This record gives sequence, structure tokens and C-alpha cells, in this order.
Amino acid sequence: MSDSRGMAADAEAGDGTPGSGSRRRSLLARAGIIALVLAVPAGGLIWLFQDELFHPFGDARACDGSDAPLSGLLGPGGTSLPADASDVHYYTQNGRTEVSFVSSRIPEFLHRAGFVPDGTSPFDAAYGGHYAIGENETELPAGLCGSGARAPLVTYSGSAAEILVERSSFTTDRFRAPARAIVTYNAP
Repeated sequence: MSDSRGMAADAEAGDGTPGSGSRRRSLLARAGIIALVLAVPAGGLIWLFQDELFHPFGDARACDGSDAPLSGLLGPGGTSLPADASDVHYYTQNGRTEVSFVSSRIPEFLHRAGFVPDGTSPFDAAYGGHYAIGENETELPAGLCGSGARAPLVTYSGSAAEILVERSSFTTDRFRAPARAIVTYNAP
């Protein structure tokens, strides 16, 4: 008797055929399981590629508020980042660009960028100057994300570009190994 009541309830709940109500519940349960199985990998992909999805221009190096992507060349002289550059961050706003990176090839970069003439020491007083910042303090321009450059710092100025570089805290004629540099310039 209980079987006939269940069939009658299924027939009333569905399209009139016996068992259609339980069939619908079964299809909904299967659809829910399939949606869950698809949602987990989709969520994983979003988490994996979140830097590309949520940073300006899909570039994890870009800081929030940047209004233009970083070109392949830095400054008015068009110099590329050193080959070993790491921890690269940049901020662009109204034609002004600030790029921060870490490299062990800072002297080579200074020569290529035209801050220091070839064959001249980067610590020649005619080209580099001390940057006023307290010991163990850091410098990070407004808008630029990532780590700041740690004192002591040396500053270089060129045509429409500036660069701050971490100097060794033990001697005045060496950079940190590797050193953080912050290049600031107006887009050409």
C-alpha cells in the first residue's frame, strides 16, 4: 500500500508519469555535483592567474593606479632592464614612470643608461651623489609598490631621468650585492 501512495505522490508532483518527481530531484542533484566539480578547478585557475587577472594590464609588475603599461625600454635613452633584474615593479601616471628592480649588474646598467660614462667609476663624485636618508631607512616613491631602496643610497641624474641605487653599508665604493635601483623618468 505504501508503494501505491508513493507512486501517486510522484505522479502528482511531476508530469503525470510515475517516478518523474524523483527523476527531477536526481537530475538536480547530478547538476549540483557537476557544477561543484567544475567550480573547484575554475576557482583554482582564478587563484593561479589572479595576478594576471587583477593587476593593471594583466602585468603582475604593475602597481595599482598605473595608467600605462611598462615599455621594454627605460628612460629617454631607451635602456632595457639588466638581464638579471628581479623583483620588478613599476608605476606609471601622466607620462611619468617609476621602475624598481634588484640586480647585481648596476654598474653596467648605469653605463648603458648614460648616467656614468664608460670607463668611469660609478662612485666618481662628478656623477653620483649621496641621497639624504637616515641609516636603515627605506625610500619608495608614492604610488610605487614593492620594497623600498634601503639606505645608504647613491643618486644619479641624467637628461630627464633619475636613479637611486643601494650602496654598500660597509664601504663607499661598492653597491649592495644585489642592489635595488629605482629609476624615475618621463615617457619620451
